[in-house]
Amino acid sequence: MKTKAVLELADVKAVLNAAEAEAVKNQWIVSIAVVDDGGNLLGMIRRDGAAPVSAHICVAKARTSALGRRESKGFEDMINGGRTAFLSAPLIDGMLEGGVPIIKDGECLGAVGVSGVKAPEDAQIAKAGIAALGL
Repeated sequence: MKTKAVLELADVKAVLNAAEAEAVKNQWIVSIAVVDDGGNLLGMIRRDGAAPVSAHICVAKARTSALGRRESKGFEDMINGGRTAFLSAPLIDGMLEGGVPIIKDGECLGAVGVSGVKAPEDAQIAKAGIAALGL
């Protein structure tokens, strides 16, 4: 039987704090979510002034990334490339750039999703959060 690493509360706090610091540094008003490998919400920040819908979108992006074990941008690119049938895939509704998986030793521990600014900036914030784990 395998032994599996999991995100602990301290990890979630570290990711959220680092991601929020990146957003503050750039004066970006966003929502940030961390989910486990099953897409279950572990923590979220909605910065003052962030659009209410961004709180839903960031969770969807994170869930999509965790369940798909890849950046949510990959799904967006696939659909934009013509594979529109993928829009019917179950449980993944955040197929927009800004969801980034948390990978350790080749295993997905969860993901970070960000919403509120341009898509590459959302991904930048998510990656800054994950970097706090030093994986």
